[in-house]
Amino acid sequence: MVILQLSLPISMDLQKNGSINGSARIRRKRSSKFHCTLPPRLFMSNSQQPQYPNLLFPSTNQSVAAILLEDGSQSKLYPLTKKISEGAIPIAANYRLVDAVVSNCINSNINRIYALTQFNSTSLNSHLSRAYTGQGLGKEGFVEVITAYQSLEDDDWFQGAADAVRRCLWLMEEYPVTEFLILPGHHLYKMDYQKIIEAHRNSRADMTIAALSAGREQDPNFGILSLNSENQVLEFRLKSDSEPITFVSEESPVKCNDVAYREFSSMGIYVINRDIMVKLLREHFPKANDFASEVIPGAISLGMKVQAFLFDGYWEDMRSIEAFYLANMESTKKADMAFNSFFDKKSPIYTLPRVLPPTHVTDAIIIDSVIGDGCILGRCKIKGTVVGMKTRIGDGAVIEDSVIMGSDIYQMEDIRRSGMDRKGLDIPIGIGEDTQIRKAIVDKNARIGRNVLIINKDSVREGNSEANGYMISEGIVVVLHSAVIPNGSII
Repeated sequence: MVILQLSLPISMDLQKNGSINGSARIRRKRSSKFHCTLPPRLFMSNSQQPQYPNLLFPSTNQSVAAILLEDGSQSKLYPLTKKISEGAIPIAANYRLVDAVVSNCINSNINRIYALTQFNSTSLNSHLSRAYTGQGLGKEGFVEVITAYQSLEDDDWFQGAADAVRRCLWLMEEYPVTEFLILPGHHLYKMDYQKIIEAHRNSRADMTIAALSAGREQDPNFGILSLNSENQVLEFRLKSDSEPITFVSEESPVKCNDVAYREFSSMGIYVINRDIMVKLLREHFPKANDFASEVIPGAISLGMKVQAFLFDGYWEDMRSIEAFYLANMESTKKADMAFNSFFDKKSPIYTLPRVLPPTHVTDAIIIDSVIGDGCILGRCKIKGTVVGMKTRIGDGAVIEDSVIMGSDIYQMEDIRRSGMDRKGLDIPIGIGEDTQIRKAIVDKNARIGRNVLIINKDSVREGNSEANGYMISEGIVVVLHSAVIPNGSII
């Protein structure tokens, strides 16, 4: 008997202007003209801003360039980032974390996207260049991957997000954009960026910072904003290991008489005017490496107008293994989950189209789970679990409340049975017969043998056993990439 209660996300091809296909980014012929065609909702008067002599803001797809930042050298998602960067981590069976951010850009009509990468970036670079090429981003749209580089002027690698942007400005200045949209490349959320850009322009700000309107604590590395009744940033506070560091605007005394004075958490998302960005990075702070700790406070101290845009939707900055685990668990609960863009036809999450066979199910019981493409599932029981692409699960296995990331390959049957001396080769990639897994994350290409128990039997909160192929973080067992867990093991 087969009982299927599935919530299956569909890997969607980009349909707005064509499909996403190809294996390399193809730069479209550049136009020397500056287009100012506006969709109706972005039509607004601009009579007091002489830099737009035609009294209209240009449309976002022509005037805004997005910059995705992906460093990961200090990632909080280790060991998932042992071989790949944060943005490349699989989520919800068929996607990568970076897909949510790129999709936000596409759905917001922003089609000029730069991705600055450095740490463990091979997988991320490959995914971006293969998934987002072709005509899907419009005639002049692109996703351009810029990896860390050395030059005659600077023989160091990128020293931080601000340093990376500064060293790539020469390339990003090719197009006549008016604003840059700075985005972390591994956060999970759905945002219409046109709204923050519209708010930025209406307030005539030099810089606008997206901030959480909900009163919940997030990553303090992005900073705490003190706002007045007009959402102008009066103070910017960073939480250090010793004591808070506060940067004060010239207008901060106003807060004493402002009954609406409030504090919010920064999301690390910034809209910055092009000329302001150039001045900040090249003139005012030519040695700054970080936006949150150097450039943003510096702009406030200089008296620049820094505004906040309050965001009240779902946002997860993936600040821990537990946060990543919970985000995956939410994707299995379609009816009441917080982040539902995996199932949103109006604002879909795009990803790399793959040519994989349908998942093959043999008398399995599957309840409240998300199953990726191309899996081979035996007579097993799967409940409340995300099963990634090309996963093989043997007969009698029981998987509950877990994230199985899948496999990059289908292992050849003759290799599986060859019995070669290489360690673990006799254990095929996937999950063996009669194995039980509960509240765990199994990274890609792991080989888990028969009759294995991965249940955190001693209720350990933190544990490092990398030599044996796993770690425990916040009570969640994480089986490492390509790890081998022998038959009969108990974790």
